[in-house]
Amino acid sequence: MQVGSTDSSEQDREPFVEVDPAGRFGRYTELLGCGAVKKVYRGFDIVEGRDVAWNQVNLKKFNGNAASLKRLFAEVNLLSSLKNEYLIVLFGYWKDNQRKTLNFITEECTSGSLRDYRKKHKRVSIVALKKWSKQILKGLEYLHTHEPCVIHRDLNCSNIFINGNTGKVKIGDLGLAAVVGKSHVAHSLIGTPEFMAPELYEEDYNELVDIYSFGMCVLELVTLEIPYSECDCIAQIFRKVTSGVMPEALNKVNEPEVKAFIERCIGKPRARPSASDLLNDPFLLEADDDEIKSGA
Repeated sequence: MQVGSTDSSEQDREPFVEVDPAGRFGRYTELLGCGAVKKVYRGFDIVEGRDVAWNQVNLKKFNGNAASLKRLFAEVNLLSSLKNEYLIVLFGYWKDNQRKTLNFITEECTSGSLRDYRKKHKRVSIVALKKWSKQILKGLEYLHTHEPCVIHRDLNCSNIFINGNTGKVKIGDLGLAAVVGKSHVAHSLIGTPEFMAPELYEEDYNELVDIYSFGMCVLELVTLEIPYSECDCIAQIFRKVTSGVMPEALNKVNEPEVKAFIERCIGKPRARPSASDLLNDPFLLEADDDEIKSGA
């Protein structure tokens, strides 16, 4: 079939169910992911000829809360300006008044989330885990040192993505991040319970909540267990987290240096290091030496 052909049989095999106002992006029915207020569909960039992720936020979930909606749009507007190789690229966004949705288009990583990728590949060396960790931290460092500071608030292995052919890791799902001023303090409760720092529940926190979540991500990548999977409900997780009880998965980390690194990340807020501090941690600085030894 020639480029520009209107072969209806080809087009009808998988038609777009929705197209953006500018006619550049098309959405398919295939669902890539789903959250409380957002669904992610497979999409296509007609202009560039590449796959994209079509993120759709259900504005009805905000129950007409004008302040929350205003903040959501302000944050997505800022996120569209963020440029870092360790963050998922946001190509554009718009509000659909008829469907009551906020749509934004992001790049799609070829191998999906780091959680699914890790489940698929059971044998992963410490060298690889260190490489992934350094990339995640570089993304967090960019967010936390940005002006204004950006706190992800919902970092977990399901919204960190990977291109398996290159091993490149990128942080995604930034649509509900918190943008804070010079005080770097936020006051709203949001996130995934198993990865939420204790101070998040108190609704008075700063960017170091992302470091706690990062530590829990490393724990999951090492043990292949979601933290606090021993709990039966969110209330149990809340009680354990707020009372300082560590997840049982931490006892399954056999390497002392790995366990110490995780414990440093999920420690008390005042003792918790920044992303920049962790990038200079001996545990990660050794990664370059490990790569040389392994012939990487």
